[in-house]
Amino acid sequence: MDKFVVRGGNPLLGTIKVSGAKNSALPCMAAAILTEGEVILENIPQVRDIETERKLLVSMGAEVELGYGRAQHRTSIKCAVLSDPVAKYEIVKTMRASSLVLGPLIARTGIARVAMPGGCAIGGRPIDLHIKGLEAMGATVTYDHGYLEARTPNNGSAPLKGAHIVFDKITVTGTEDLLMAATLAEGETLFENCAREPEVTDLAALLIAMGAKIEGAGTSTIRVQGVSSLHGARHKINPDRIEAGTFLVAGAITGGDLNVDCCDPSHLGALIAKLEQCGVKLTVGSDNVRVRSGGGILKASDISTEEYPGFPTDMQAQYMALATQTEGTTLVTENIFENRFMHVNELNRMGANITVNGRTATVRGKSDLQSAAVMCSDLRASASLVLAALVADGETILDRVYHLDRGYEHFEDKLRGVGAQIRRMGDVFGKNRRATDIAS
Repeated sequence: MDKFVVRGGNPLLGTIKVSGAKNSALPCMAAAILTEGEVILENIPQVRDIETERKLLVSMGAEVELGYGRAQHRTSIKCAVLSDPVAKYEIVKTMRASSLVLGPLIARTGIARVAMPGGCAIGGRPIDLHIKGLEAMGATVTYDHGYLEARTPNNGSAPLKGAHIVFDKITVTGTEDLLMAATLAEGETLFENCAREPEVTDLAALLIAMGAKIEGAGTSTIRVQGVSSLHGARHKINPDRIEAGTFLVAGAITGGDLNVDCCDPSHLGALIAKLEQCGVKLTVGSDNVRVRSGGGILKASDISTEEYPGFPTDMQAQYMALATQTEGTTLVTENIFENRFMHVNELNRMGANITVNGRTATVRGKSDLQSAAVMCSDLRASASLVLAALVADGETILDRVYHLDRGYEHFEDKLRGVGAQIRRMGDVFGKNRRATDIAS
């Protein structure tokens, strides 16, 4: 099992490029199910979750080609024939986002059989809102031996029906899943209390390019006029706002001068505002953000995670690492997931002073972090431990970094390119391996 070895003390200097957004690429890959035509996606990140999605689509009968290097991170997907419209447990169990195939499968084939993906290290991500929405559109959903089976009206022979759907709570994957289903439904579907994340807008842009009629993506109300069929399209995936945010914190925590390039600063508003409150100096361009050490003391500033455009839950752990280096007390309140403080014990092992009471963590800084052997528990927690290790005294060893490989492309290579002392021990994952070998 791979490990990272990180020696702290180096400020990060130079330019680091952001990859495509995993959380945009996954639903866009699922959207290819909706058409017999070829869907070409560009700016696909080379991460494990993308390979898992490829395996899932191929298992259903799709033709999927993943290209990197000269192919500029492009994938070509053709679902001309879906011979086996089943999301099998042995694939689904490794990736929560695989539930996104439920909506497009039932819309395209009239029937979908999807293994229940179960829980997640950071907390439950219930699929009940997906089910309620499909039932409102006329589907019959049953549960049998760990699988959800959904059928359109008339036992799968008739299309889904447009409906008025109000989400009980804001859900990104629920919005995406039902949005895909609605594109081929008969009549109009009106969604309210929708997720507004850039990943939803990105998916809608692809669907519109495929011939869907969608209005309001990026707002809390989305209106879809169903069409009889969709066609192939070409689409470029958004830059990864969480990767960009992670690198902005890396530049800030190390007191460096780092240009985070190929990003979309308009997706980073809440984080940028919070970093500036901490005293971090930022210069925002059209597609880049430069973070510089102001030479002064970083100040504590509380955060509370919220749905977009609020402070993202996927940046909470990274921000907590930064909070250990600020003067004063920071309150970190997690409102999205109930179990997203697993990095706290590991940060405390490195000398942080963090206590947790319910959904709020209290971080008392500034702490002189020291090297230690720590364990990665999930994707973003792993990133926070790397950030802490970049400023810790001595050499930190991080175990189970396969979590990072799920969502960050060549993470250690990018950091090493701007001066970090970081190396991987164990089987190397990344650019020297064929895409088809990833996660095998």
